[in-house]
Amino acid sequence: MRTDNMATNHIRRLTGCCVFALGLLAGTAQARDDDHGDRDHFKIEHDSLVISSSTYDPTRGALATLVPGSVLPNTAKATTTAVSGNNYVTVWNNASVDGSFGVTSPIQLTDLDAFTGRIQHTIGVPDEAVVTSFSSKSELGLHLVRDRDEHRLVFVGYAGAGVGALDVSNSDAVPGQDPTNPVTFAFGSEHAFPRTIVSMDKHGRFAYTPTINYGGNNGRAALLGSNGLYYSVGNANNGDAKTFGASNGTNPDVTETTGLEVVAPLDAPTPYVTPASSAEVDPLLQMVSNGKLDKPGKDDNFRGVTEHRGALYFTKGSGSNGINTVYTVNSLPTIANAAAAQISVVPGFPTDSAKVTGGNFTPFAVFFANDTTMYVTDEGTGNATDLANHGGLQKWSLVNGVWQLDYVLTQGLIGAVDSHLNGPAGPYPAVTTIGLRNLTGVVGRDGMVTLWATTSTSSASGDNGADPNKVVVITDYLPAKSLTGWAAHETFRTVAGPTYGTVYRGVAYAD
Repeated sequence: MRTDNMATNHIRRLTGCCVFALGLLAGTAQARDDDHGDRDHFKIEHDSLVISSSTYDPTRGALATLVPGSVLPNTAKATTTAVSGNNYVTVWNNASVDGSFGVTSPIQLTDLDAFTGRIQHTIGVPDEAVVTSFSSKSELGLHLVRDRDEHRLVFVGYAGAGVGALDVSNSDAVPGQDPTNPVTFAFGSEHAFPRTIVSMDKHGRFAYTPTINYGGNNGRAALLGSNGLYYSVGNANNGDAKTFGASNGTNPDVTETTGLEVVAPLDAPTPYVTPASSAEVDPLLQMVSNGKLDKPGKDDNFRGVTEHRGALYFTKGSGSNGINTVYTVNSLPTIANAAAAQISVVPGFPTDSAKVTGGNFTPFAVFFANDTTMYVTDEGTGNATDLANHGGLQKWSLVNGVWQLDYVLTQGLIGAVDSHLNGPAGPYPAVTTIGLRNLTGVVGRDGMVTLWATTSTSSASGDNGADPNKVVVITDYLPAKSLTGWAAHETFRTVAGPTYGTVYRGVAYAD
């Protein structure tokens, strides 16, 4: 968190007067400035916004030869066939026959002037090192910290997959890890890719910490804790592991290499090194829903991690297991004590079962404006109650040790429809904004909080994670406790997108 009066005044003038819908992250920006793609000149500037994005590329890897009838995963003992080739608009229909379907794509980072919205630098993360899964909406959360008075940006990717690989987000993390994983059955045991924490310094130099975590699913975000350890969040267990421990037949155990992980940094110049030491926090977390135990390793299907005052806060907002809510660990666990640390629901946040209530709360990311004010994004992807009452940007206040919801900011956001999304693969279905995902912000001494987030969407596409979404910004009056006065007029503005063929994932404010 930064408290900066001048910065907030500049940003407020910007967000109140203009919309800078940039086609910046689809590769067009690189033609405008040779510096944009040059790793020798990239720099994270002060008072800037860093955005992570990815652009669909059907020309590389297995995706380049994908046609109707191509072999895809189905179950642990059977395959199925593709219903679409690699056309950007229709390829996501393959999710109807392959529940693991996804394609890898390159990662791009863009540094914007937070005052003007001007693109200052862009850089492509080396795709021979790490990539992302294009339609995996929960990936590429960004975290910026100051390390020895320099910015360090941290995120998670897949090492060794390359661009255009299929179903990587549900692959094993280690070869042969889970014999019941449908992806392993279809593509072989070597179709496995370490979920890798990536660190970039302010000059665009990358370092890598591969892990054995999140086999069968994805790593969503990571941060560098104030104690020098990495903390990551994600999901695992795409196969049939029904118990914790070695008896479930997976190695490393997919039920205990998931959720919130403590990772010892390697920061190697390449991801092709022995994976780092790591340990899951509270690894046996499991609820009973409707009289039955939840699937092991699924109650800690976490995302959106942040650190505040020496504690970790993170969310669960998807899946039918566990509780969709905001969680905390009240200290920074180490590898030695991670198993003994306790994860708990933040007081005042929902405690109802997602399976029982159908998902009336789908939180994604958290930003602390101060010790008693927390902003939480909600995807709006749960039930009708979630979309009507929770989707958007929630403001919570701490009162007598319990957090209470003040209001939800939605003006200019929820229900916005983006159509006429045309490109070389044909028109993309109209996209409707239904909520928010990743979040960052800055606090001004004048009581104004400027917050940026990426949007959550709905469309007729086969996978809404592939929808062209946006980066938006809003300024909120910190003392406000209800949608009256200034707060009643607060409206979201578009910073970037929607851009045909591109998804926006993470945002991070650099002070």
